Amino acid sequence: MLEYFDAYAARYQPYKGGDWCYEDGCIYRGLLLLYQATGQARWRDHLMRLVQPQVAPDGSLRGYRIDEYNIDNILAGRILFALDRWTDDPRWMRAAALLARQLDTHPRTDSGNYWHKLRYPHQVWLDGLYMGLPFQIEYAQATGDSARIRDALAQMSSALAVTLRDDGLYAHGYDAARVQEWADPSTGRSPSIWARALGWQAMALVDCAELVGLAEFDAAGLLAPLRGLLAQVITWQQPDGGWLQLMTMPDLAGNYTESSASAMFAYAMTSAAALGVDLPGQNDAIARVTAFARTRLVPMDNGEVQFGGICHVAGLGGFSGVYRDGSPDYYLSEIQVSDDAKGTGPLMMAHARALQLAQAPLQPV
Repeated sequence: MLEYFDAYAARYQPYKGGDWCYEDGCIYRGLLLLYQATGQARWRDHLMRLVQPQVAPDGSLRGYRIDEYNIDNILAGRILFALDRWTDDPRWMRAAALLARQLDTHPRTDSGNYWHKLRYPHQVWLDGLYMGLPFQIEYAQATGDSARIRDALAQMSSALAVTLRDDGLYAHGYDAARVQEWADPSTGRSPSIWARALGWQAMALVDCAELVGLAEFDAAGLLAPLRGLLAQVITWQQPDGGWLQLMTMPDLAGNYTESSASAMFAYAMTSAAALGVDLPGQNDAIARVTAFARTRLVPMDNGEVQFGGICHVAGLGGFSGVYRDGSPDYYLSEIQVSDDAKGTGPLMMAHARALQLAQAPLQPV
C-alpha cells in the first residue's frame, strides 16, 4: 500500500491545473497523516512540493476567489497549520487567515449553516461539513478563538438535524428555501442516501471529535450521532467488504461497491477506534474494508498500480448543463474512474490511521 501511495504522489498532478481546490486537499491530508504515522520524510517532501506553488508569500492562493463563497475551497487549508509548525514562513497563516475571512462573511441559512456555495443558495450538503468545519476548529485553536469552535460544533449539530431522515441516516442535501426540484417540499431534503456524502459526514464527525476531544464533543451532543452513523454504516457493509454507491439499496440494478466511500468509512472507523470509540463489529468491518481496498489496487500495462471503482463526481442541481435530481438513477449515471483524489486521499488517510491505531490503541469509551 505504501509503495502505491509513494508512486501516486510522485506522479500526481494538481487536480485543477494548480488552482487551490478541495481535491488536492484530500491528497494533502493523506500525505500529512502518512508522515505523522511513519515519520518518513518522503511524505513531507511530496507535500511541500505540491503545496508550495499554490501559496504566495503574501498568503494569496492560486486561482482562489473569496467572493465565490465556495465551502469546498476551505478544506485544503487544513494543511497550512502543519506547514506553519514546520517552517518560519508567515505565508501559511496568512493564507489561513484569508480562508477564515471567507468564513466570516460566508452566507448562512436561517439555522446558521454555511451555504454550500454562493451558486447553491440556502443549501446545506453533507460534503460541506468536512470541507469547512474541521478547518474552522483548527484555525480557532491556532488563534485562540473559542467562539469559532462553539460555532463549528453548533453548525454540525444543526446540519445533522436538518438532513436527518426518518430511517436514522442522512440526506445528501437540504434546501432551506424549499425551491430546488430535488428538495422535498415538506422537509427540504434530497431523496437519496449517497454513500460518499455519508463518508464526508463521517470523516467530519471523527475529525471534529479528535480536534476538540471526546468530552467536549459529547457535551455538544455529537458523540451519539457519530456512534449512530457508524453503527448503521457497519450494518450496510457488503460481502466484498465495501459499501454500495446507493448504500441502502442492495437490490437496485446497476448498484456497485464504490471505492471512495468505502475508504472514507474505513478512515472514520479507524479514527473512531483510535479515539477509543468502541462499536459492535467495528474491528471486523475495518479488516474487511482493508481487504476490499486491496482488491481495487489494479496493475496497469504500463506498470502503474491504480485504485479503481471511484465515482468521479456527484452533486445536486444544475451543473454543466445537466440537472442532478438526487434520484438513485442519477447517482448511478455518474462515471467511475481510477486514482481520483477523492478516493486515493481518503485511502491514504485510512491506512495512516490504521498504522497509528496498531501502534497505540486506546481504551474504549
